[in-house]
Amino acid sequence: MGQATYKDAGVDLEVYQESMRRLPRLMHRTFSPRVMKLDGGFAGLCMLDFSSELFKRNYVEPVLVTCTDGVGTKLRVAKLTDTHNTVGIDLVAMCVNDAICCGAEPLVFNDYVAMSHDDPTLLEQIVQGISDGCVDADCALNAGETAIMPDLYSHGDYDLAGFCVGVVEKKELIDGSKIAPGDVAIGIASTGLHSNGFSLVRRVVFDLEGLGAADYVEELDATVGEALLTPTQIYVRAVRKILNQYRGQHVVRGISHITGGGLRENLGRILPPKVRVEIQPDSWQIPPIFGWLQRLGNIADDEMERVFNRGVGLVLIVRADQTDAIRQILEDCGLESWQIGKAVEGDRAVEWAK
Repeated sequence: MGQATYKDAGVDLEVYQESMRRLPRLMHRTFSPRVMKLDGGFAGLCMLDFSSELFKRNYVEPVLVTCTDGVGTKLRVAKLTDTHNTVGIDLVAMCVNDAICCGAEPLVFNDYVAMSHDDPTLLEQIVQGISDGCVDADCALNAGETAIMPDLYSHGDYDLAGFCVGVVEKKELIDGSKIAPGDVAIGIASTGLHSNGFSLVRRVVFDLEGLGAADYVEELDATVGEALLTPTQIYVRAVRKILNQYRGQHVVRGISHITGGGLRENLGRILPPKVRVEIQPDSWQIPPIFGWLQRLGNIADDEMERVFNRGVGLVLIVRADQTDAIRQILEDCGLESWQIGKAVEGDRAVEWAK
């Protein structure tokens, strides 16, 4: 019997080191002046405030906001198409879009990549997407972990988890408590499915309909894989611009990230007692992918509303007199938006207007 080695067990430390050599450049491109470089260290370092007087926030009561999320079974589509440089964007988006719902500025992002075996090229593609997402969110990728777990994952499989830390001045914290009758709900466009409902999506598209990832869908002007892998929209820059414009005025009363559970569940989470939001169901344009998917699977309307964002990825509840100005800022940031509803007196709920 020969000597047992880690490599024979499925973990090649030489290949692992090659992976680690490829990642620092993808991290460094995301660094802000707050980040203190510690390559090779056991943690990432980030100062809460800037050293420069020009950019200093001068926090009085800073509140740290923490979020974590994953990409879910959208990763199966990435494997089917052998496209791995976009799901990292989804990973960042699902975390930072939650953080901004509290009014927070995302500071740092950490990732956790679990793989079946060492694959430097695959890992570099994944982290390229994470790096791209962090650049878009003005958030530093300053730490992470790669775990090689043969036998726990099938060959070529991987999973992702993300962790975001943001900061907001306590007096600027947004928790929905200031939402009042007369406020307006602004829906901001999604880029499609984002990163929710993919167990149902895969069941309908691949299992029931028998489509392949490379099949072209004329209605979507894309292959199945391209349509399903469209990255989640990151809303950080636009929301931060709005919040900076109205600092101290409490014009933005609530922010809701529309993920699994749809508009009704996610918007309902931020409403105070005795406030209801009435949604105008025909007030925004639903992307073609939702109608296509619904027809393929004969999915009921209420199931579509429960599972997917249906074209609205983020909702701002704002003071009515600033609706047009805020929508102009969103347009200037390249985001389509609609006035989709209003807050009224009533039981805490989100209802479709008759």
